[in-house]
Amino acid sequence: MLTRETYFQYFKYSIYILLTFNFYFFFIEDVAALSIRFPDGVQLDQIINAYATSIDTVAWLILVWILELETYILEEDQITPVMEYTSLTIRAICYGFIIYAFFGYCSALLFYYDTNLLQEIDLCSLANGEWTYSQMIGEYTPISTENCSFLSTSNEFLRFGSTSAIADISGAKDIIWLGWIDVINSGVWILVVLIIELNIRLQEKNIKKNLSLKLSNFNQYILYPILFINAFYWGLEGDFVDFWDAFLWLVAFIFIELNIIQWRDENTEQV
Repeated sequence: MLTRETYFQYFKYSIYILLTFNFYFFFIEDVAALSIRFPDGVQLDQIINAYATSIDTVAWLILVWILELETYILEEDQITPVMEYTSLTIRAICYGFIIYAFFGYCSALLFYYDTNLLQEIDLCSLANGEWTYSQMIGEYTPISTENCSFLSTSNEFLRFGSTSAIADISGAKDIIWLGWIDVINSGVWILVVLIIELNIRLQEKNIKKNLSLKLSNFNQYILYPILFINAFYWGLEGDFVDFWDAFLWLVAFIFIELNIIQWRDENTEQV
């Protein structure tokens, strides 16, 4: 017989699966932007910058499944020393990529600040197949005679670095702000998982329950609202994929928090 708990678990794992599918969309976006941001090809030391979103997503996917395994699926007596060591090693690697991706977002933000002003330009004069117009962060539309009059009516544009990508002044400001949102969002998520890691250690040792509660409250009332505001902003800007992904990650980590709360309650009952 299916219970409310069973339905809840089905819903939780459907969120995890949807997040896994989202990787495809971010990988496609990264690949599409390569020819614009790296016209000479991607060098080995540029891989993290070129695929920052994809690498970040894979690391987070592995991490959320491991956290679910440790905070809900496995009982404490089922976690052997080998399993614990393996889990810590994999998580450490994931955190390394997540922090590395954070610097990738910082690098991308600096890329959008590196601009050159083009004045008295008719956008249709650039419809030669070489120039692209950036309407959204990481998205570039080839300028053609069919779309040049619709992309922008401005005669002043900002060129990003030495690339063939441009945006009008207003669009460039929006792109830079979205770059800041990416950096802030990545940094806040790093704080979230550090707090969750500390909370897991406290639950394993069954100590300092008041500190554990305060850590959960800090995530719940400070960090998660910041992440929600970021997701809401992406929704306002019309970037549905980023909004949908951010929303799913919030729900997923709320599930992890609920796992920890249930774990803490069980430890309290055993005392």
